[in-house]
Amino acid sequence: MHKGNIHVIYGDNPKSMILELLDKIHPEAGLPKQAKIGIKPNLVLAKPSSSGATTSPELVSGIVEYFQSKGFMNICILEGSWIGDRTSRAFKVCGYEDISRRYGVPLIDLQKDNCTECEVDGIRLKICSKMREIDYLINVPVLKGHCQTNLTCALKNMKGCIPNSEKRRFHTMGLHKPIACLNKAIKQDLIIVDGIMGDLNFEEGGNPVKMNRILAAADPVLTDSYAANLLGFDISEIPYITLAEDLGVGSTKWSSSNVIEYNSDKSTEIRGTKGQIRQYARYIEERDACSACYGSLIHALDRLRTKGRLSSLKSKLYIGQYYRNRTISTGIGIGQCAKGCTRYVPGCPPSARDIIKYLEKAES
Repeated sequence: MHKGNIHVIYGDNPKSMILELLDKIHPEAGLPKQAKIGIKPNLVLAKPSSSGATTSPELVSGIVEYFQSKGFMNICILEGSWIGDRTSRAFKVCGYEDISRRYGVPLIDLQKDNCTECEVDGIRLKICSKMREIDYLINVPVLKGHCQTNLTCALKNMKGCIPNSEKRRFHTMGLHKPIACLNKAIKQDLIIVDGIMGDLNFEEGGNPVKMNRILAAADPVLTDSYAANLLGFDISEIPYITLAEDLGVGSTKWSSSNVIEYNSDKSTEIRGTKGQIRQYARYIEERDACSACYGSLIHALDRLRTKGRLSSLKSKLYIGQYYRNRTISTGIGIGQCAKGCTRYVPGCPPSARDIIKYLEKAES
């Protein structure tokens, strides 16, 4: 798998999606059958993936099933939940005990592990010892917002690989520099991003937005640069991304030619219409919108709100397959289906960043 590419598949069935995606990219090529494979999900706390906080167990089941079908039997799942919760409880509530029983895959609670020390760019780091035993690390983060760093995806998910005392210390250091250094110390071999259901702006869930996609890549910096664009951020707003690039972890340079999409989203089941997200409905005229496109719009509107620009939005936003081949003289269309609007944002789906740029210019 070429390190400069990002592979994308859309849908709402995580297991079948990941099996199809892995079968296309063959990440196991050249990997010895005896290699110890570690799968690192995001189980920050004991909440189901439908909350937008944690990695889908169906997605991880598909990863395990794929690698076992290729003859890789030395697989484990590793995680260390956040300080306020127990990993063992998260394994149970999030469905990972069932995965362990079904596939004979051990669950490793990194909260109970010893640690080793190393130094990166002048910063001493404590890393859970079990991470040193892994030959091939599969990082399976959730694509979601974060209350302190704006985004949590591939790079920040490695924070689950350090002891609780180190997690506290990372916060005292401002998170960004130590996260970048941590990713220099721990090499990720494959990143599978759970972009099915991620929270709007809070790592603990509660305002889930259905984005209906899975990403696969080999470069965590590239992955997070692309993920930032999907959620409406410039990488300058997430300092650990460029700090990691400066340390040689990966590259921020991606373009549309590096993004390989294997299908398009067909699901029109819109979730995320409660709580904080409900406030955005008054700006939207939605009929038969695909979840991936609608999710991008919700993230864009939330970013405009945090930037103090949402109140200047006067035009209605039309989105959905109902508007295909219809001429609309008012408002702004979102996505290819609404290109019949006099003004529209192209893309299928467009990213939140593209929507923001267009709306800021059109409504200024």
